[in-house]
Amino acid sequence: MQGRIGAGGPVVLVTLACPTRGVTVRRTGGGPLALEGAATVVTPAQAARMLAALGQPVAGRYHISADLQPGGGAGMSTAALVALARAARAAGATDGAAIARACLAVEGASDPLMWPTPDRLLWASRRAEIVRSLDPVPACEILGGFWGPPQRTDPKDADFPDIADLIEAWPQADLAAKAALAAESARRCSALRGPVDDPMPALATRLGALGHARAHTGPARALIFAPGTVPDGAARVLTAAGLKDVLRFATGGAV
Repeated sequence: MQGRIGAGGPVVLVTLACPTRGVTVRRTGGGPLALEGAATVVTPAQAARMLAALGQPVAGRYHISADLQPGGGAGMSTAALVALARAARAAGATDGAAIARACLAVEGASDPLMWPTPDRLLWASRRAEIVRSLDPVPACEILGGFWGPPQRTDPKDADFPDIADLIEAWPQADLAAKAALAAESARRCSALRGPVDDPMPALATRLGALGHARAHTGPARALIFAPGTVPDGAARVLTAAGLKDVLRFATGGAV
């Protein structure tokens, strides 16, 4: 989910944790700051600001590997900054709050990926603050991909729907109800921001998903299923509907 707490409240989100995809950063040498590999996920200027914000020398050679496209709405830019901080062994690199502040200084908005269980947080993305801790998301399976072109987050963009009622309903909701809340958040976002032809509601109905989710900035899309209920051939259906880089993973649970 993503939206505002009240019409004029902060932009908040509950992230969808993906344990099988992310960003790896390795320090491969010293010398002036240099980025190699999937360097488009974070620019040298951003890397320099991140290291400086953590009190680390702006130096060293780093190799970056990203599993998903930047600008996809899957948190790759925040993941890259967090991984860079840890690869540099920066001061505060094990302190989630310190990394969050540094990410905010670099990007102006962040996902809560510096925390060990990011999907258990109601997160103020433009403040890099935990609004509320949440119970674990029930175990589920996700089938998703990317529908549309990359779109980088604009930290000044606060034109999101009010989801205060969805937030209040979240803690007591079971998996089916949480999936329905995620789908309603996605519906409100699409109604306010577009696009009008998003295929996910129809795909959720066709494939028997409990609900669907979307990146509120970016093309990431997902269907939410109870464990073991993803139909055979469902990935091909998403590909035929225009989704790219279709993937399936399990998430949630108490562990």
